[in-house]
Amino acid sequence: MTTVRTVLGDVDPADLGVCDAHDHLFLSSPQLPGQELNDGAAARAELEAFRAVGGSAVVQWTPYGMGRRVADLPQLSRATGVHIVCATGLHQAAHYAPEVLEAVRRKPADVFVSELTDGVGTSGVRAGLIKVAGGFHSLDAHARWTMAAAAEAQRVTDAPIAVHLELGTGALDVLDLLCGELGVPPHRVILGHLNRSPDLVAQRQAAKSGCWLAFDGPSRVNHATDWRMPDAVRALAEAGFGHRLLLGGDTVVAGARSVDGGPGMPYLLRRVRPRLALDLGEELTDRVLTENPARAFAVEWR
Repeated sequence: MTTVRTVLGDVDPADLGVCDAHDHLFLSSPQLPGQELNDGAAARAELEAFRAVGGSAVVQWTPYGMGRRVADLPQLSRATGVHIVCATGLHQAAHYAPEVLEAVRRKPADVFVSELTDGVGTSGVRAGLIKVAGGFHSLDAHARWTMAAAAEAQRVTDAPIAVHLELGTGALDVLDLLCGELGVPPHRVILGHLNRSPDLVAQRQAAKSGCWLAFDGPSRVNHATDWRMPDAVRALAEAGFGHRLLLGGDTVVAGARSVDGGPGMPYLLRRVRPRLALDLGEELTDRVLTENPARAFAVEWR
């Protein structure tokens, strides 16, 4: 039996509903000083705003050591009625103080497995996916070490691996490593930020592997690629890959939340959804927001 592992426990994939497949309620990084997502009241308000426009599930890709505030997530889920899936894993080395990485240096796979099966720290909340990251058109030693640990944890648990592609690049290198060298089944890999590098050929090559393709935004930094996203999604759907597409908001700084004046989580359903429906049709757009994430994050947990 497959289930989606949420912060309140495992749920039937059919019950996940309309899903923001890549976002953040809490996140902190030395790369984003003063822009932390660390306000519990704002997180609740953002979830309520998402719920008000028809959202019912959010997958938080914030990994180990980046201010996940996992212990706060169950109450937020109960209070808002929104399913929340949280992540284990590691981001790029630049997002951590050296001592944080040193704490998991010896056996990162054991940390990932423990957080997926036993729970994060003393919270009792279990993660539902593994988050890792590549570099700009490259995979450095940290990325390879992290992905090797993620692949080991994936073999033990069958959890999906979600990959931050730096500016949307390096998808094929990631697939060569995870699925080629490390043996991760392609359907367990989710490539994020593909909208940030609108290379239709590379996107189609990645899709042919059988992995999931996540388009997330909008992004102020990468605004020039936002308006190209519908064309990329339509091209993939027309090529027969509509069943492998995911959509998310990827709110990473406080100013991007809707409750702080940004687009935030509601924008995904308020503006992105109707825009895509013009190109893909209502039926496929609904499947991308419901059936696809239900399959992408459903696991026969080991």
